[in-house]
Amino acid sequence: MGNRTSRRQFLGHSAAVAAATWAGARTYAAGAAPSPGPNDTINLGLIGCGGEGRAVLRAHQLCPGARAVAVCDVNARRMAQARQEAGGQKVLAFHDYRKLLDHSDIDAVIVATNGHWHVLPTIHACQAGKDVYVEKPLATSIGEGRAAVEAARKYDRVVQIGTQQRSWPHYQQAVEAIRAGRLGEISEVKVWDYDYFYPGFGNPPDCDPPPELDWDFWLGPSPKVPYNPNRYIRHYWFFDYGGAWQVDWAVHHYQIVHWALGVEAPRSATAMGDFLCFEPTNIEWPDTFSGILRYGPGPVARKGFLLQYTFRGGCRREQRSHAKCFFGTEASMILDRSGYTITAEGRGGRQFGETIETVRNVFTESVHIQSLKAHAEVFLDCVRNRKRPPADVQVGHLATTPGHLMNIAWRVGRTVRWDAENERVIDDPEADALVTKKYRPPWELKV
Repeated sequence: MGNRTSRRQFLGHSAAVAAATWAGARTYAAGAAPSPGPNDTINLGLIGCGGEGRAVLRAHQLCPGARAVAVCDVNARRMAQARQEAGGQKVLAFHDYRKLLDHSDIDAVIVATNGHWHVLPTIHACQAGKDVYVEKPLATSIGEGRAAVEAARKYDRVVQIGTQQRSWPHYQQAVEAIRAGRLGEISEVKVWDYDYFYPGFGNPPDCDPPPELDWDFWLGPSPKVPYNPNRYIRHYWFFDYGGAWQVDWAVHHYQIVHWALGVEAPRSATAMGDFLCFEPTNIEWPDTFSGILRYGPGPVARKGFLLQYTFRGGCRREQRSHAKCFFGTEASMILDRSGYTITAEGRGGRQFGETIETVRNVFTESVHIQSLKAHAEVFLDCVRNRKRPPADVQVGHLATTPGHLMNIAWRVGRTVRWDAENERVIDDPEADALVTKKYRPPWELKV
């Protein structure tokens, strides 16, 4: 991607991040723990014990030579559940992830917290000499994502983002077909996430947090606010903790689009959205959202292409609820987790709409765990052999950026132009200020 001096200086010196670090801060040396060899058992720690975190840990445990040795969560009930599932009392349990990172016998960690806690544990784990499997989205701001990439490179750690589709055979086949030119010249890709959340998430009043939850620690670098059930349970839908489905789900999509078309970043973004479906609610991101990204020329779309993204929360009546479609001059391809279908445009002796090829997902039993296991196997192999994974942190960062750019465009109410080299919004200080979120002291975004 070239020189990152401007963004690194921004991360290191901007007033947008707090000046202080946590009390009694630790300083971790690069390579503080030796990396496991090809035949060694990899000891894993889990940071974030929600349902997805426990599933990812279970998937790793199904892989030969991987062992769960520690779990951590600020919710004591979730932590106890994860500990029991991971192996019981022999598994260490921590309230504070920094204490988990102090253990030199932990080789790698799974960061499966909610989104606004993905980056700091990733950075601190790299500093502690641990490799990291971090759930998507990589970050709640573009600047945070860049900091995670810089940490992985500075401390020479393997960091893989949890976009498991990258390790699925039918996605690999689909990308090969697109890159081989079977669709022709691609001018547009449509991406969508449709869910049925009607009538919405309601508007519960602020109240005391449940006794098992350390609410202040959960908030962490985000602003201090009273506990609200929706902020905790529906954190994806609040500005400080997530980016709605256009970030938190669609990272899966954008990574596949970038991979298939050989591109890294859009040139501009625009978006519209509003509350057009839900009953009164306290969430902040809209229930109906559409955005457009303009990409420049690449090896497949030689004139560039448009990526159109749509989310709606009140109706999912489509052929597929979470999918993407590549439109080419020769054929189109609809691709999702069930498989893909290539349909003819009507050239070369084929009829318009004729099905050229259909491929189904090979994961037919226990689909979720088996698909996670495929991705875990890639991560563990890279840890053992010190290789950079296909779903590397840089790839994850670039796949998280498109959703953030559309959200920035929506928040400022205009099209934004993106300088991908320096990772800043061009000629728009208000929009550029949203590239990196402010941190609440004593937390600091520091590599």
